[in-house]
Amino acid sequence: MTQKQLETETRKWLARLEQKCSKLQAAKTPLKTKVEETGLENIHAYVADCKHFMKQDDWVLAFEAVVYAWGIYETLERLQLLAP
Repeated sequence: MTQKQLETETRKWLARLEQKCSKLQAAKTPLKTKVEETGLENIHAYVADCKHFMKQDDWVLAFEAVVYAWGIYETLERLQLLAP
C-alpha cells in the first residue's frame, strides 16, 4: 500500500468509526461496567492515537490504530455489548 492509499483508507475508516461511535454507549448488561472501563475506553484511545499519527503524517501507525479500534468495536458489537 502506498502512503496515499494508507492516508485515504485511514481517513475513510476513522470517519466511519467516529460516526458509529458518536452516539454509542455500553449496553445494559451485567458486563456494562467492564465494557465502559475497557472496550469503549480503548476505542477512544485508539482513535486519539490515530489522529495523533495522522498529524505526524505517519500513515502506517495511523492506519494500524484505526484498524485496532475497529476490531474492538466489531467485537463488542457482535457480542451485543454496545447500544446505539
